[in-house]
Amino acid sequence: MQCVVHRGRVYVLEVNPRSSRTVPFLSKVTGVPMVALATRVMLGERLQELGYQTGLVPALPLVAVKAPVFSMGKLPAVDSYLGPEMKSTGEAIGIARDLSHALRKAFLAAGVSVRPGAGALLTIADADKPELLPITSRLVQLGYRLLATEGTALALRAAGFSPRVVSKIGGERPTVLDVITGGEVDLVINTLSGSRVGSDGLPVMRDGFEIRRAAVERRIPCFTSLDTAAALVESAVSADGELEVRTIQEWRTADASA
Repeated sequence: MQCVVHRGRVYVLEVNPRSSRTVPFLSKVTGVPMVALATRVMLGERLQELGYQTGLVPALPLVAVKAPVFSMGKLPAVDSYLGPEMKSTGEAIGIARDLSHALRKAFLAAGVSVRPGAGALLTIADADKPELLPITSRLVQLGYRLLATEGTALALRAAGFSPRVVSKIGGERPTVLDVITGGEVDLVINTLSGSRVGSDGLPVMRDGFEIRRAAVERRIPCFTSLDTAAALVESAVSADGELEVRTIQEWRTADASA
């Protein structure tokens, strides 16, 4: 169930049966009508009578990626930081011959892309800083200008990068909000330090909430997971150039050597 609490009242956005997203995704990719088959089997028919056998479906010459789509911009004051609860309101599919191209297409379909020569704002928790360095190398390779808060900038400079330092909220201008609202960045990577815990047992968001909301409201891709950010920049580097466009049916029947 997906719900929104507004002024003390709970509103149900949607109720989905289990696997209501994964099963349609797999059915589209494989061409196996899983829901229809399962329904007919529950009504007493046998798989063999329906033209199917048990076991695995033969591998197809494709890679398919399901990417979540979020609607954070339509929900004011909701934090875009991702945790174990489901916040996505849909999915997009990227299909290609290999993972890099499939990832790039999935990100594009979900409204996330990289623009060479743009600016990237980096504000990273201490524990995550070592993991940021390979991502930063890819950003530089893509021609990105680096902007970072002081602690993140120190770590980047120690690794040989040259970011521009911007202040935290309330500091000397320009601050992180200034560069976001001023259109200086097209990508934000922000991870939560979790150094403080509120009375509800959840980490206190502090500046990170304002950073993420400012990015979301301006439709600027904002990543709170370094794994996802790494997948984006890696796919942008590895899958550079034109993308092959086919229908799902054409991908399923395509010759891998074509």
